[in-house]
Amino acid sequence: MKTREITIGEVRLGGGNGFVLIAGPCVIESPEKCMEAARLVKEVAAAARVPVIFKASFDKANRSSGTSYRGVSMKAGLQVFKAIKKELGLPVLTDIHEPAQCEPVADVVDVLQIPALLCRQTDLLIAAGQTGKPVNVKKGQFMAPGDMRNVVDKIKSTDNEDIILTERGTTFGYHYLVNDMRALPSMRKLGYPVVYDATHSVQLPGGAGNRSAGERHFVAPLARAAMAAGVDGLFLEVHPDPDQALSDGPNMLRIADLPPLLHVLKRIDEEVRAYVQAEDFEFRPPKPGAGNTLLGAVPRVEG
Repeated sequence: MKTREITIGEVRLGGGNGFVLIAGPCVIESPEKCMEAARLVKEVAAAARVPVIFKASFDKANRSSGTSYRGVSMKAGLQVFKAIKKELGLPVLTDIHEPAQCEPVADVVDVLQIPALLCRQTDLLIAAGQTGKPVNVKKGQFMAPGDMRNVVDKIKSTDNEDIILTERGTTFGYHYLVNDMRALPSMRKLGYPVVYDATHSVQLPGGAGNRSAGERHFVAPLARAAMAAGVDGLFLEVHPDPDQALSDGPNMLRIADLPPLLHVLKRIDEEVRAYVQAEDFEFRPPKPGAGNTLLGAVPRVEG
């Protein structure tokens, strides 16, 4: 099934287009660091010829500990986003946590994001939808993929159908998330672009006691698997030096490690789109003489 195409600045997400990268640090640590991260993300994406949306949070309202760094204020964060859009020309995505934040944030950024733990908050979803801006909803760790239909319906009730659904793992046991790749085509059947969050999917919520831990080494294999399953976008939290990051460092990638990963992901995406029917996700037979590909040519059987 072909998903709805959503235009975000000059980026086209869904609708049969190639995958879009949503990337940036977990939280704004300072205006200077955020601008530098955005510049590096833009350079890496341009070199890979992958459309990119920059992401960062002005506030992390759900940190494990009340003493953990949360970010800058909404007012200060919106000034940072304005500067990034003006100087780098990047579309920007950020989290909102309360209905009252929707209108002022929508005046600046291009995509409003609903955090996973808030994905069923009706008032927040409706307020976000009423802004008319695209809304990216992280699927709750406690929800089945099909349950996102109710989330979609809440936003659609505002006559806003620029909806994006993001998979970020499902609670499995204490501190662990698991990824069922069946969730990706299942959510795509709702008709809206589906994004895979490869970095929060390897998070260990509360795994370090007063903060979350993470298993960064699983980001690349999970991202490759999701791309093969069929997604419209990939969400990655990245940082110049994740080990020194003030939030979510253990599950973020180094920006310097992005180029080889994007190269592989782009090849997988191109192969999948060449051989998979958008309508039903059934493989097409290869063209005669196509030879071996990443997905493998189907041999001709005689007799």
